[in-house]
Amino acid sequence: MENFTVPKDYHAELNLHDTQVAIKTVKDFFQQTLAQRLNLLRVSAPLFVDPKSGLNDNLNGVERPVSFDIKNMTNTAEIVHSLAKWKRYALKKYGFSEGEGLYTDMTAIRRDEDLDNIHSVYVDQWDWEKIISKENRTVDTLKEVVRTIYKVLRKTEKYMAIQYDYIEEILPKDIFFITTQELLDLYPDCTPKEREYKITKEKGAVFLMKIGKTLSNGERHDGRAPDYDDWELNGDILVYYPVLDIALELTSMGIRVDEESLDRQLSISGCDDRRELDFQKAVLNKELPYTIGGGIGQSRICMFFLRKAHIGEVHVSIWPDEMRKSAEERGIMLL
Repeated sequence: MENFTVPKDYHAELNLHDTQVAIKTVKDFFQQTLAQRLNLLRVSAPLFVDPKSGLNDNLNGVERPVSFDIKNMTNTAEIVHSLAKWKRYALKKYGFSEGEGLYTDMTAIRRDEDLDNIHSVYVDQWDWEKIISKENRTVDTLKEVVRTIYKVLRKTEKYMAIQYDYIEEILPKDIFFITTQELLDLYPDCTPKEREYKITKEKGAVFLMKIGKTLSNGERHDGRAPDYDDWELNGDILVYYPVLDIALELTSMGIRVDEESLDRQLSISGCDDRRELDFQKAVLNKELPYTIGGGIGQSRICMFFLRKAHIGEVHVSIWPDEMRKSAEERGIMLL
């Protein structure tokens, strides 16, 4: 299949049973360490929301949410794409203070994903969010939090290398920061994905900043909804993954929109109709706390630290028959 590759000489180091044990080991250690370092409390979160609330993540604006009707109710519900917006409501409702935050196990269905080694219809993330002051909506704050998360990633890798002999530490000591415009200037003749690959293979770990805004070539590096991240204060953590020879995105995060950046980004995106939705009105009216947050892929984390070749080796989903057959022929057991 065009979107499915099997690395030469790849074989799973762990059988299905031991993989399940290892998945729990990774998740337990990572989330406990992350919560401690960022001062986060685990909370319950919705699987679906009311479309009229404006709480669903619109991703790139073209993905179709899964929706369904409910008995004895006139409105429909939408399966979440992520909880980027809901978390700000929760921080206010649950009475969190500045410097405190929350995280939750987010599960979603993304029906329009192009399925390959690292993309699935099923999505699982640790969605996290933390209250900051308006004065701390800065690049320095963003970088400080990125470095904290990266230290947790390195600590997790070190822990897993102790638990399993076949895992070697490959993450560099420090993460490299670069903006999308600087990356374009560096590799002007490459596509966005090619640029990501080149810089990540060179540096090992990269935080790519300012995603969503239009660059000097008239294009965007990647799409980003206009109503949760501030495009001047966001980014992705990318790591070089030698098993697949790719740049692997582990988390997308950023300082969230305030009233000024939301107003600007809605106008730029031609999404002024969203101003009347409950969430967007609350931001514009300064009714929600200023926050920083993101989503960290649980299965991506497990895949990376267990050195798996396919995300279907660490979570259960539906795959095309051709992909499943091809994987099994090459010794990759998709769950």
